Amino acid sequence: MKRKILIFVVTYKASFRVLRLINKIPFSKLKKINYKILISDDNSEDEDTIKYINLAKNRFKSKVTLNFNKENLGYGANIKKCLNIAYKNNFDFAVMLHGDNQYNPKYIYNMINQLFYNQHISAVCGSRMFNKKNALKGNMPIYKFIGNIFLTKLFNLIFNTKFTDCHTGYWAYNLKKIKRKTFKNCDNKFCFDVDLRINLINQSHLIKEIPIGTYYGTERSSTHLIYAIRFFIKTIINGFFNKK
Repeated sequence: MKRKILIFVVTYKASFRVLRLINKIPFSKLKKINYKILISDDNSEDEDTIKYINLAKNRFKSKVTLNFNKENLGYGANIKKCLNIAYKNNFDFAVMLHGDNQYNPKYIYNMINQLFYNQHISAVCGSRMFNKKNALKGNMPIYKFIGNIFLTKLFNLIFNTKFTDCHTGYWAYNLKKIKRKTFKNCDNKFCFDVDLRINLINQSHLIKEIPIGTYYGTERSSTHLIYAIRFFIKTIINGFFNKK
């Protein structure tokens, strides 16, 4: 029996970008894989986003399932909802994409293969910082580039790891190795990914990084400043006070 994969897209006011993202999924490489696509919108309430999500559904028919949250849950809570759907429907693996088209879906096949052929790996994440010049070519803002380097080095120092990008939102999960409760206490907002990374490390799971490119559009620096502060605090507290 083929192993089941859920490719889920978390989106909020992504407009036309969500359709552009779906069009980039390497469908030809996934022909022999049993997969479904879930687009989960976090109560965008704008007509453009709803229109393009429905266009994606109409274009790819039965392969795409839609979820529209009745209220804005937050980035992390939206991810949890998608993962709960994956567990409930007995998916073996899940891959997360962002509806803003920041992460290219062309890496999905490589990420899935990493999980398929190495049973020791619990999660795969895409690193924009394997080649730092490429991160800048992808329009990563300078303040975020410098912050990424500093905070990733801090994380590695505290947790004795060797990651190149601790701030990526591009993940693939082996749901047969990671228990549902591992996700449960992760942040419901933008620090979900760092909470998950810390949980996996504390539970001795293996996280594999692969190099990826990325694209940055218009962003709000205030949001990322708040995220950076929370990341710093979480890293320090979990590193020094909650390590097993």
